[in-house]
Amino acid sequence: MILSDKTIKEKIKEGCIVIKPFSEEFLQPASYDLHLDKYFLVFNKENIPMIDVKKKEENLMREVVVDEKKGFIIHPGEFVLANVKEITGVDAKHVGRLEGKSSLGRIGLIVHATAGFLDPGNKLRMTLELANVSPLPIRIYPGMKIAQMAFECLDTECERPYGSKELKSKYSGDLKVKGSQMWKNFK
Repeated sequence: MILSDKTIKEKIKEGCIVIKPFSEEFLQPASYDLHLDKYFLVFNKENIPMIDVKKKEENLMREVVVDEKKGFIIHPGEFVLANVKEITGVDAKHVGRLEGKSSLGRIGLIVHATAGFLDPGNKLRMTLELANVSPLPIRIYPGMKIAQMAFECLDTECERPYGSKELKSKYSGDLKVKGSQMWKNFK
């Protein structure tokens, strides 16, 4: 069951859900608005001819720190990673689901390709997988509303929260955008 605004506030007070910083002004009826951070990762297309998911590619992506006034232009067909500003977390009995904002979807900006799930036990700055599927470039700005997080309650507390030793969680507690760690699955 998706949590309402009232329940989200209660769960934050209880410590079951973390949103830092939190402001009621960004609380929606059944979600919380998240804002774009200034750290992006872009592909080094000039140096990398292909991605091999079995190999650790040292220079696959490079960091770009975006000026809040100039913004960042995502060109048609381009894919970049970025963070949200807020740290979000859930205990072992809750999950979070990252969703796009309707106004951005209507201009062709996709905010997550697949990784919109905040696992039980994780607390981090969510990574955005930004893709421009419009025919025109889109300029976005750090600090703007970029996504929303909805929360759900599990039927029972999970036995192995994200970050548990046996899970070998690759992105536990990340506070800065990080590229793919898929290669670790082949060790």
